[in-house]
Amino acid sequence: MVINPSRPRGRPRNFDESEALKKATQVFWSKSYDGVAIDDLVAGMGVGRQSLYSVFGDKRTIFLRVLRAYAERKGAGAAKALFSPPAVRDSLAGFLRHAVEAATEEGSVPGCLMVCVAPLVDDPEVRQFLKDAAAGGLALVERRFYDGISAGEIPSDFPVTTRARQVIDLARGLTMHAQLGAPRKALLKDAEEAAELVLLPRRGNAPTEG
Repeated sequence: MVINPSRPRGRPRNFDESEALKKATQVFWSKSYDGVAIDDLVAGMGVGRQSLYSVFGDKRTIFLRVLRAYAERKGAGAAKALFSPPAVRDSLAGFLRHAVEAATEEGSVPGCLMVCVAPLVDDPEVRQFLKDAAAGGLALVERRFYDGISAGEIPSDFPVTTRARQVIDLARGLTMHAQLGAPRKALLKDAEEAAELVLLPRRGNAPTEG
């Protein structure tokens, strides 16, 4: 018997791996981690059970892959919103607007996988991932403030770390309000006003950051 070497072994995949992971994101987002069963992932991702295990792994592995892919997409969008505008005020407003827009995206469950779902997962690797992601987000905002100081937009004694934490907290708060059903239009207005508040001068003789 002659074997055709050009013929691929096994059955070809009839699904797109990255698209299947995006669908898994919606499954975890809508049901939370503990509420998701393998059957939910099979149905939601459009992948057979055997392919799911062989290509993606078990539920925990799939969630970690989903979380990393989601964070990468969201982080890229947040960084673009933060560093594209030339003015610091516009950068902060863009960053907060991005949080609102991502949390109220049409066709998706309101909120954010990293803010509303992942913190409830009792897994050390998930917790460490969220900790690292939060530190990365804070560093991005701090860098934008330092750029503003270098450009002379904000004073040299501006409390960079404190205000950067405030920006991150504001973004999380807007995301949580979105999950609770607050309308996008109202949240976008809040984002604009919050950007103004973050840049207000210090009151009195507050101690400088160490």
